[in-house]
Amino acid sequence: MPVRSRLLSIALLATIAVHAPHLHAQDTAAIEKNFSSRVTTKVLPNGLTLLICERPEAPVFSYYTLVDAGSANDPNGQSGLAHMFEHMAFKGTTEVGTTNYPAEKIALAKVEVAYAAYDTEFRKLVGQDPKKLADLKAAFDASTKDAQQYVIPNQFSQIAEEAGATGLNASTEEDSTQYFWSMPSNRLELWAYLESGRIGHPVMREFYKERDVVQEERRMRVDSDPIGRMVEQFLATAYVAHPYGRSGVGWESEISQVSATEAEAFHAKYYTPSNIVIAVVGDVKASDLSLLEKYFGAIPAGPKPEEMTTIEPPQFAEKTVTLTERTQPFYIEGYHRPDYRDPDDAVYDAITDIFSNGRTARLYKTLVRDQHIAVAAEGFSGFPGEKYPGLYSFYAIPAPGHTPQEMRDAIEAQVERLKTEDVSDEELAMFKTRQRADLLRGLDDNQGIAHSLAEYQTRFGDWRQLFKELDEDDAVTKADIRRVANKIFIAGNRTSAMIQTQAPKPAAEPAVTKAPASTGGAK
Repeated sequence: MPVRSRLLSIALLATIAVHAPHLHAQDTAAIEKNFSSRVTTKVLPNGLTLLICERPEAPVFSYYTLVDAGSANDPNGQSGLAHMFEHMAFKGTTEVGTTNYPAEKIALAKVEVAYAAYDTEFRKLVGQDPKKLADLKAAFDASTKDAQQYVIPNQFSQIAEEAGATGLNASTEEDSTQYFWSMPSNRLELWAYLESGRIGHPVMREFYKERDVVQEERRMRVDSDPIGRMVEQFLATAYVAHPYGRSGVGWESEISQVSATEAEAFHAKYYTPSNIVIAVVGDVKASDLSLLEKYFGAIPAGPKPEEMTTIEPPQFAEKTVTLTERTQPFYIEGYHRPDYRDPDDAVYDAITDIFSNGRTARLYKTLVRDQHIAVAAEGFSGFPGEKYPGLYSFYAIPAPGHTPQEMRDAIEAQVERLKTEDVSDEELAMFKTRQRADLLRGLDDNQGIAHSLAEYQTRFGDWRQLFKELDEDDAVTKADIRRVANKIFIAGNRTSAMIQTQAPKPAAEPAVTKAPASTGGAK
């Protein structure tokens, strides 16, 4: 599973390459043993999993909260809701962000009543009363203004940052939602108070104001961005059943009508402790688990959400999308592949490395360096997600004077080569070397370790899979690569999309004034 960073410094890579022949199972086992001695895992009675990794080199810690739900879990008709809730998680709790929560709670309930009445009238396809709609909108606006009087804007983030928090952020992906920052270790209890509060007791304050922010985000990322529009259409075409085909940021018609009541229902279902893993890494001790359990253990338990049952049916015919835009041309294609649990998952990582890892990789070397037809070209796996069957994708950006069709032909030539010729011994060895270098590099950064621990614990039920994957990488053979390439990279399994540059309209020719026709000879 490609959760480790692929970006390596030249110095580190060179150092690892020199020692690669000696860095095999025995060395990996020793590293794992040493690392394991620093990690403590505890599943609380309410189902929430906590991991602590002791790295006392500096008086700071980083954390990573992973909620096992993302945009693929948006309910039908409510696309963008997971992303919307990520925004709401910074609005505070019943104790943070409010001057008087009991009064605010009553006011927010009135907002929802007013919004429900307005929304019911707004959704009418027949018989909508314009005057009634305007009156209901005015009542909703008045109730929103009344609730706003209790809000202390941005107090949650302000408290964290004043206590030394850096990198305060969150992200919503198709498979999960994550929250993270770094902080001085003497503020561990404050962090536990803040983080457990927004998980267990969030408040949907300023919801409709933030909904406008998310709508603007969609306009910037998709509606006003040709590549964003192309990718959205690409995924919607590649998938006919699975929610990976829906817009991650949400469809405009659905974002604009999602409610705070629906957001609360999403939280109740997916932000249950049994669906959350939190990793804390840095100047912390295993004994700190008792402190963390005091806060996170108080979150009410709930059932883990049921697994998704929708399975994308096999694709039997190639599908294409073409956009004509007055912008840079672009080409992307994708092939359906199994999820991260597939026995061949490491083979896809090998293909990615051979095609795309640096200036010696095949796509860069052929399309960019040698043929000069592209300015960038890569292959990558697990798009738009990897928890469920995703796409193995290739993209290329044409150089001036070249076309998306040339990118398609050049990529296809490289794919066919992979299907008919073995990769070299050097390419395969460098893949395995870089995987080990990736692991070692990732173990030298608090935030990176927290991310990996939470990710692997969630996906495999055991963070130690982080090390076991190296054995799977080592087992990849040339024959495996050819076999997988021939199984997946077939025309009937391909969806492609391109942006063709629209030619500028020719300038209008200036009008020609004709001399008047002669009516006779000279007099």
